[in-house]
Amino acid sequence: MSCEARGNPPPILSWFINGTEVDPEDDARHSLVDGNLIISNASETADYGKYQCRATNGLGTAVSRDALLQFAYLGAFSAKTRGGVSVREGQGVVLMCTPPPHSPEIIYSWVFNKFPSFVAEDSRRFISQQTGNLYISKAQPSDVGSYICLVKNSVTNARVLSPPTPLTLKTDGVMGEYEPKIEVHFPPSVLAAKGLTVRLECFALGNPVPTITWRKINGNIPKKARLRKSQAVLEIPSAQLDDSGTYECKAENPRGGTAFKGHLQVYTLPQWTRLINDTQLDSGETLRWECKAAGRPRPTYHWLLNGSPLMIQGRVEVVNGELSIRDVMQSDSGMYTCVAENKYGTVYSNAELRVLASPPVFIPNPVRVIATLGKDVSLACKPRASPKPRVTWRRADSRRLQQSNRIMLLRDNTLRIVNSSRADEGHYVCLAVNTFGSAEMTAMLWVKEPMRVDLSPGRLEVTVGESVVLSCKATHDTSLDVGFQWSFNQRPINFQKDGGHLEYIQTVRAQQSSTVDLMIRSILLKHAGKYGCRAHTSADVVFAEAELLVRGPPGPPGVVIVEEITDSTATLSWSRGLDNHSPISTYNLQARSPFSLGWQTLRTDPEPVTGTMESAMAVDLNPWVEYEFRVVASNAIGTGDPSAPSRGVRTKEAVPAVAPANVSGGNGRRHELVISWEVRRSPGFTRDGLLVLLLMRSLYLQ
Repeated sequence: MSCEARGNPPPILSWFINGTEVDPEDDARHSLVDGNLIISNASETADYGKYQCRATNGLGTAVSRDALLQFAYLGAFSAKTRGGVSVREGQGVVLMCTPPPHSPEIIYSWVFNKFPSFVAEDSRRFISQQTGNLYISKAQPSDVGSYICLVKNSVTNARVLSPPTPLTLKTDGVMGEYEPKIEVHFPPSVLAAKGLTVRLECFALGNPVPTITWRKINGNIPKKARLRKSQAVLEIPSAQLDDSGTYECKAENPRGGTAFKGHLQVYTLPQWTRLINDTQLDSGETLRWECKAAGRPRPTYHWLLNGSPLMIQGRVEVVNGELSIRDVMQSDSGMYTCVAENKYGTVYSNAELRVLASPPVFIPNPVRVIATLGKDVSLACKPRASPKPRVTWRRADSRRLQQSNRIMLLRDNTLRIVNSSRADEGHYVCLAVNTFGSAEMTAMLWVKEPMRVDLSPGRLEVTVGESVVLSCKATHDTSLDVGFQWSFNQRPINFQKDGGHLEYIQTVRAQQSSTVDLMIRSILLKHAGKYGCRAHTSADVVFAEAELLVRGPPGPPGVVIVEEITDSTATLSWSRGLDNHSPISTYNLQARSPFSLGWQTLRTDPEPVTGTMESAMAVDLNPWVEYEFRVVASNAIGTGDPSAPSRGVRTKEAVPAVAPANVSGGNGRRHELVISWEVRRSPGFTRDGLLVLLLMRSLYLQ
């Protein structure tokens, strides 16, 4: 049996059988290996029972849940010869199995005459898995023979056979019809664990063979329930609490009927809904632990301290499973166990209570604090102590500090000074006292002039490709060291990942000031934004920000839409893109088709297309050609990226603009003249035209 426990110091594990500690020296069959209990040559007589593991160290004892050790076995039937059974034809009969000793449950079946011919259950024959008996509601000549009860252990699968029981029919007549008599029924009160399968048996003798029906009093039989073995067994899989109730089986035949009622009670083992957790308290505080468990019947609770029953008296109270201990002391420390149990099971919840008791100790001591003139300053006093100490503050050169609107003691014992001045400089002493002792902590306070930071220039406009320098100057107390950090749009700048555009220029220190520069080389549009300089000393943090505007070529215009199309024109519209701090001066309309080499600039109406326009007409297009269009913006800095292409559209059809050339005639047969010409196409014109053939009648001259 395995047992694991964690603790510091590592716990020592021990085992108990039925409440008695296992001692390997007293019984060589028992051994402990890494906390695991090993039983050699286990026997039911010596080892059957409840086992529990306990873990102990210097801080307490925790206990495990109980484990029940059982032994599976199957004895042999008595070898005594069984007497025969004789009944009239039509009469009911019961053949007794009388099983041998066994554990746990066994499975019953009956052999008819010789193995492996088994009795098949039907509406007339039934084998009870509760008693093992074979019931025949109405005997008939085919039932005559020898019957053997076979039992099988559900764990070991061992099987044994009983001596045979002969069944014969009497010759003094046939049994007449009679009303049913229930010979097999479930107990009047059935207990079943939640989640298990419940089987209710009901079988009757009678002539004619009775019919079995089931119902639930004041309710419906669960939909998941199923009837087995010709209605003789009602099976309820995964029983739930609402399956509890009174069930009735009824046996009927033409001669009458009878019924049996029994109550099913589904119970649940205790299950935790609220556990206790490790708790650390100062001496003198109050412990409150509540553990809750669900179960039916409702669980009851009791408490253990280090594996033994907790004494409920004086400071210790337990109400409805809730444990409270007033004015805890070190002797209350240990491992507590809440035990929830009902008649069907027990669960355990363990937690450690650690009660602290120590005099005040300050780490570190003394404390140095640098404040800024005119700002608020806080002096913390956080001793390690249990119970919590009383705290007072005083100046090292004077009596106890008196609280005022400017000097106050906060709830966490922090001394707060509002609008600090040079007069506040000096040594402050915090005194902490509890029942176990006292300790002092000295805080040395210096008040310095506030730091000022100047970032110049504050606002700057540059053109793409130029370089600029931002200078950050901090004026501060000469006794303090200053550090700087640059940020871009509120994010720290990583100078290694910027591709060489940004350079941090080392700090230049003067008597009362420090200066650091940021150089931005070959500026791109993405460098536009807000640059911040954060200067910090041990007393102060100051932030300044500058804005950099970058002028550059316009961004791409928005989506291009073809509003109207003719055979030679297209009306286009678009939305403005970014001007990048330089007004857009003109727009350039471009198109491409299967007959062009890339994008070609178009003639427009009006011409030029100014930067204030968002619509224009492209002219001199070729008819019956598919075009894509795009727009490019320009400003004083240059020409930007083009817009995304429009969807493809085809211009309308048109009459050919060029006449055929090189018309000639001749040859041909008699009465015919062949005329030929060359087709000249307009640029991009691809649609087939109509060919007109002139057939001329030959002229005969006399």
